[in-house]
Amino acid sequence: MSHVALVGYGRFGRALGTLLEAVGVEHRALDPVADIPEPLRAHSVGELLEGAELVVVAVPVPQMRDVLRSLRAHLRPEHLVLDVGSVKVKPVEALMEVLGAQVPWVGTHPLFGPLSLAMAERPMRVVLCPNPLHPEAAPRARRFYEGLGCEVIEQTPEGHDQVMARTHALTFFVAKGMVDSGAAADVPFAPASFKALSRTIETVRADAGHLFNAIQQENPFATQARGQLLAALQDIHRDLEAAPPATQAPETSGVAVPGLEPEAPSPREPREHIDALDRELVELLARRQELARRQRRAQEAGNEPARTETLLAVRRAWARELGVDAQEVEAVFRVVLGSSLR
Repeated sequence: MSHVALVGYGRFGRALGTLLEAVGVEHRALDPVADIPEPLRAHSVGELLEGAELVVVAVPVPQMRDVLRSLRAHLRPEHLVLDVGSVKVKPVEALMEVLGAQVPWVGTHPLFGPLSLAMAERPMRVVLCPNPLHPEAAPRARRFYEGLGCEVIEQTPEGHDQVMARTHALTFFVAKGMVDSGAAADVPFAPASFKALSRTIETVRADAGHLFNAIQQENPFATQARGQLLAALQDIHRDLEAAPPATQAPETSGVAVPGLEPEAPSPREPREHIDALDRELVELLARRQELARRQRRAQEAGNEPARTETLLAVRRAWARELGVDAQEVEAVFRVVLGSSLR
């Protein structure tokens, strides 16, 4: 796409704009309440759509239908309209009602948010719901997202929302419950299992806490998923209340945990753990290179050798804290820095 129009410049609209800029795609944005940089700001719908091939509607799901109606008179058959909502049944219904067969459209859900984009997390995936009224629209949308470096997964709106109800909606539901109960408060020590859950909670709070109501209320399958989870938790709670004290119970009694009973999985060999860590290291190096590229674009030229020595001194200190040879760690980071510069 040579030019993209962004309708809505909230957290996701801004983040998508940085992604478009990174791959050299020209774009403008229109949002009456957002602070849009002047070079990117459109002052009217007509100005926004002038020369645009693709129109991305990045507004809250409850506002989708009204925004599409305000755009309708300005849209032409050569435009391609995408929504980026976190649910798909209701946005697709709005696209069908307002644009129908006259203007090409596709429902999409980027499975990444402003925080994951800021941290250069990969892979970036997008769910795309093909539109039978416009068979050519889905391939155009796929090319657009693949041009941004995304992996594209095709799914029906109903299939998408069912999966999101059992994953996205339940993750937010559990995270909010733990936050509201105080379970996510800072503690001086915690087991590894809670640390992993705590990272999920923090990601939810930082990346999309403002989406909570939309994810729960606009997904037609979310209510059922929450009910099933609550029923399962109540059953577990009752079983635990009815179980005899551990000091009186035989080893085989208690609440069964599928996958862990009657026998635990075989432990992994050290080589398998090393392979998994090496894979994670490569993924982290890829993310670091992307963040380094962004930093160089935004950073004024300066005393690069001094910055490098300061960075290496900090890494040596981290190594000493963890009981690792500081000189070896420095050597690794000199290679990493050299690769990033190249």
